[in-house]
Amino acid sequence: MRVVILFGTEMGTAERTAEAVADVLAASHDVAIYDMSDFDADDLDIRDFHIVVCSTYGSGDLPTGAEPFFAQLDDRLPDLTGLRFAVFGLGDSVYDDTFNRGGEICAEKFAGLGATQVGEHARYDASTPIRPRDQAVEWARTLPIGTLTSA
Repeated sequence: MRVVILFGTEMGTAERTAEAVADVLAASHDVAIYDMSDFDADDLDIRDFHIVVCSTYGSGDLPTGAEPFFAQLDDRLPDLTGLRFAVFGLGDSVYDDTFNRGGEICAEKFAGLGATQVGEHARYDASTPIRPRDQAVEWARTLPIGTLTSA
């Protein structure tokens, strides 16, 4: 099973975090990593396991680069039944009302189209001393990718 990592970033933190996840998973899986701004919604494949790494921007919004991908999902409304995904969201709890909203939007959109979220929904907090890459690597090691079977 291939692991497809999609990242949405404004300042590059989600991209670096996605690369760290890819590095740890590449030892045991075929991994592909894409900026959401370069990924077409028609390329979502239910045979792949998808990991979404997404920051929160502005007032609890998706990062600019992720908006076209999610606009495609809204326009095309693909049936994602059978697609499995996990989410690593990035945010800052200083923004209490919108903390990690970008990752939540991603999860809601995928689930709303029939996909199934697996594993813990990780919520990185920039107000902690933990580096996002470190939290993401530990989180990635807990994902039940090996227990999933292809559709």
